[in-house]
Amino acid sequence: MRTLFILLLTITTFSCQAQEPVRVQVVVNLADALQTDQQDDGRLFLFFCENLEREPRQQLWPLSTQKNHIYARNLHWTGEEPVQVRTSANFSKTAPFDLHELPPGTYAVQALWDQDTKESRIDAPGNLYSQVQEVTIDGDQTISITIDQQIPPRTLIDDKHVVEVSMRSQLLSDFHGEDITIKASVLLPGGYFDNPDATYPVRYNVAGYGGRYTRINRYFRPGSDFRNWWLSENAPQVLCVYLDGEGPYGDSYQLDSDNNGPYGRMLTEELIPYIEAEYRGRQDATYRFVDGCSTGGWVSLALQLFYPDVFNGVFSYSPDAIAFSDYQLINVYDDENAFYNEWGNPHPLARDITGDPMVHMEEFIRYENVLGASDTYVNSGGQFSAHNALYSPKGDDGLPAPLFDPETGKINKEIAEHWQQYDLTLLVKDQWATLGPKLQDKIYIWMGDMDNFYLNPATRTFDEVIKSLTNPVSDAVIEFEAMAGHCEVFSDERVLKQIEQRLKEIRD
Repeated sequence: MRTLFILLLTITTFSCQAQEPVRVQVVVNLADALQTDQQDDGRLFLFFCENLEREPRQQLWPLSTQKNHIYARNLHWTGEEPVQVRTSANFSKTAPFDLHELPPGTYAVQALWDQDTKESRIDAPGNLYSQVQEVTIDGDQTISITIDQQIPPRTLIDDKHVVEVSMRSQLLSDFHGEDITIKASVLLPGGYFDNPDATYPVRYNVAGYGGRYTRINRYFRPGSDFRNWWLSENAPQVLCVYLDGEGPYGDSYQLDSDNNGPYGRMLTEELIPYIEAEYRGRQDATYRFVDGCSTGGWVSLALQLFYPDVFNGVFSYSPDAIAFSDYQLINVYDDENAFYNEWGNPHPLARDITGDPMVHMEEFIRYENVLGASDTYVNSGGQFSAHNALYSPKGDDGLPAPLFDPETGKINKEIAEHWQQYDLTLLVKDQWATLGPKLQDKIYIWMGDMDNFYLNPATRTFDEVIKSLTNPVSDAVIEFEAMAGHCEVFSDERVLKQIEQRLKEIRD
């Protein structure tokens, strides 16, 4: 049995009368689960969350008036002796104040030991965490936290219509110099087992940011409306493939990049042929479709544009910015700063349906900086980590080169130029002579004009550009819905019915 890991932190909080010390003691009693044979042992997270109803380790976006104050640092620990830290120095933080300045109040407190080296986010199987405890910080006291939980492996529900795909990618393994296994899940059509000789059209679904292949569990849980419909005579006979969003720096976005490797080639040359051969897909691009919302909206549209001969239709809902001149509210080519606009006002990142800002870019990046082992968003596993890893070149330190400074927001114009190759509006504009004929009847985009993440301006720009192109004139269907928010109308059933209609048009 290894020595228990004990971490002591002395912090100070302010009260009305005086500054008084508060001590935090973190103990791990899962010694056998600790991984002590890796070079960089792990990253310790401490959460002090004002929201008492939600598990702090799962509140990693600042979209709340009840903030989650996150403190983190990398620790070298062999497990041979306790580690004691008696200062908050060297902790990365989300809050504008240091740990010793944490205001008095009641918090949901939790600790997490991120020891996983395979996945990009802290919810990876094998990581250790404590149960949540409610703590009132109001004076001289000791807070004891016991890490006694471990995140379990991911599993799929037990149903004959649900299949897990696990495939070693030769392309990605060669790129990264180690074995890379790709996951996906397949939902077999209701009539699959009654028709052993039938082949099926295939729908490839891309999740919202970071969505895993296990999301099929939610859709197909026993008694769900979707499951009942899927197994009825009314559902289309289509293979549904749920792609996995995991990549080296967050969501892979299913495309080739300097940092992630050949994810686009992996998908089109390895995974798709494997799945369609194994599960009786039609193995014909005429009967292959791709869809998604948010991140999935961007990825699905990008896949249709980058691989126009592989897919025969995209159903893209609320896509991430498809024009980087409107990267949410930032023009990455002309603006000087990602945090502040030309008038010196902070860039909002999200809003409610009335237009009221909910969070600003600088605050959001502060959260991603804490999640990253580099103390920056570059390898946080979050949204901007993933964008940056896909669009940017590799930096001198081996990590993706940041578009903007993690602390000041200053935009690097050389990096912005590299982003142009992933700007979908520039792509269709520059390559329309080749792309145009291949994209007829294949593009459907839906966008709410009060998108919560300010994604509608970029889609408006894309719409204006593609409608201006000729030889051929585009027949892309791009719908804008007034006063509608992010992904408001998207559903699996809606997309599957769109695919069913597309199949009828093909047969007719």
